[in-house]
Amino acid sequence: MIRALAILLLCQLAGTVLQQALGLPMPGPVLGFVILVAVFLYRGGPGAELRETSQGLLKHMGLLFVPAGVGVVGELTVLKQNALALVIAIPVSTVLGLLVTGIIMQRFMRRADAADA
Repeated sequence: MIRALAILLLCQLAGTVLQQALGLPMPGPVLGFVILVAVFLYRGGPGAELRETSQGLLKHMGLLFVPAGVGVVGELTVLKQNALALVIAIPVSTVLGLLVTGIIMQRFMRRADAADA
């Protein structure tokens, strides 16, 4: 479990360092996730330990949203000022995220089917 958490945190750190070094307009943890996906594509998916640790984190994901919820309540005036941008950005980013996730999942499924055959 420690090794799996270290892998996740190192990918996040690498993404943050890359974002800071290049001045990219994308959050470092998102770049870290891209790095993690690239490693998975290269290695054929996550190992059993990383899969188990990730599933454990996902079971308790609701706890990770508490700080975000507090932040939203604390910034309601800013949200009201930017309501139009949010109404546009949230659905567009959601659709793009779903499309990318679907494409990546299909690739993983094809590789798994090819490995089973």
